[in-house]
Amino acid sequence: MALVRLEVADGVGTVRLDRPPMNALSAALTADLRVAVQEATERRDIRAVVLYGGEKVFAAGADIKEMAGLDVAGIASWVRDLTGVFELIARIPKPVIAAVTGWALGGGLELALCADFRVFADNAKVGLPEITLGVIPGAGGTQRLPRLVGPARAKDLVFSGRQVRAAEAEAIGLADRVVPAGEVYAEALRLAGRYVAGPALALAAAKQAIDDGSELALSEALRLESALFVGLFGTEDRRLGMDSFIANGPGKADFVGR
Repeated sequence: MALVRLEVADGVGTVRLDRPPMNALSAALTADLRVAVQEATERRDIRAVVLYGGEKVFAAGADIKEMAGLDVAGIASWVRDLTGVFELIARIPKPVIAAVTGWALGGGLELALCADFRVFADNAKVGLPEITLGVIPGAGGTQRLPRLVGPARAKDLVFSGRQVRAAEAEAIGLADRVVPAGEVYAEALRLAGRYVAGPALALAAAKQAIDDGSELALSEALRLESALFVGLFGTEDRRLGMDSFIANGPGKADFVGR
């Protein structure tokens, strides 16, 4: 039985972790996650993606029992597979929303950090507790978190290993919105639905410009933005958008994703 399912409805693909009770990130789950993410990336009928662990827990972290038995070569391969899948998620050329319920610790929080937006349940508890095991986050926590909340706040969480509740997560910019626990998935779907009818190629270009541009010098980032902008003039959606604007005013175009 697959440990990750891809469910598709109304243009939104939900990548759902399904390894009770805590969705611990094992090698097998990582392999299934790769398959689901690749399919979500490639399918044209999927215009936005939601990462979801179910009503009770997002992902409580890596499978420590599995990790503890590995030697240096084994753990190097293990973490390479996990970080490779997380990079695929971060590179999905579509809006990605993490719907976080309950625990999102260690690798679970690192998974949520790969999303463009994070919706937290009001009972969510998140953190990077790796320091309490004598190691550090190894799947993006020391890199994606400071880019999101700033170096000092990231160091506080990484150095202490402490858990953060939803209200604090929202205050520091780790959560984009906090809703009652029973509404997390519905809110993530609602947010994803805002982009389903949008111009898919322009959304992908916008995501690439922001994500890749943040790693470049400003002059290089501006050249990237200009190149992506010019490239969109060859798309059908650009023609539809501008023709609709001229005929009917802004915000009324029916895009086709080409």
